[in-house]
Amino acid sequence: MSRFLHTMIRVGDLERSIKFYTELLGMKELRRRDVPEGKYTLAFLGYGDGNASGQAEIELTYNYGVETYEHGTAFGHLAIGVPDVKAAVEKVRAGGGKVTREPGPVKFGTTVIAFVEDPDGYKIELIERT
Repeated sequence: MSRFLHTMIRVGDLERSIKFYTELLGMKELRRRDVPEGKYTLAFLGYGDGNASGQAEIELTYNYGVETYEHGTAFGHLAIGVPDVKAAVEKVRAGGGKVTREPGPVKFGTTVIAFVEDPDGYKIELIERT
């Protein structure tokens, strides 16, 4: 059986990004792998247990000495389901995160969404799921 495993994004400061995803979005760091000979470190974060739980993960890749990346125009956003979008946005805001779209219904619909950005500028859509 096939299943979605993870999405990888490159980050300029691994600890700063881990702090954002764990403290502000409630993920857990599931595992980390440092590869000095390749000059990179991988950190896998998610909401599951890291043991084939069916939950997709995010792989944060830190390449030694690289602090910024161009995102290009092809990447859109990550999406996370949360029980209360307004509360999630306030937690991100209180933790110093950037809110780029305040909570409210999606255009031409009723689903409540908001957008925030991680420390590297990746957009994250928060979708209310009760």
